[in-house]
Amino acid sequence: MPSSPSSLPSWPPHRPTVAGLLRTIEGVLLRGEQRTARRNAWDAVLEDRRRASARRESESAVSQADPPAGGTSALPR
Repeated sequence: MPSSPSSLPSWPPHRPTVAGLLRTIEGVLLRGEQRTARRNAWDAVLEDRRRASARRESESAVSQADPPAGGTSALPR
């Protein structure tokens, strides 16, 4: 007797992604506050990178502008 189509396994079989595996491992190893702390720390790293990028862009724009009449830069070094 053939089985119904809904009971057959899907083809190709589901293969977990690397990201999914890492999340599973993280869930096993890090519980509650540890996981939250790690994610907060990573968010802080990403925000620091954004700020550094914005600072580099603004410094580049200021350095490309004409210097003031006195010949000194208004930015501290």
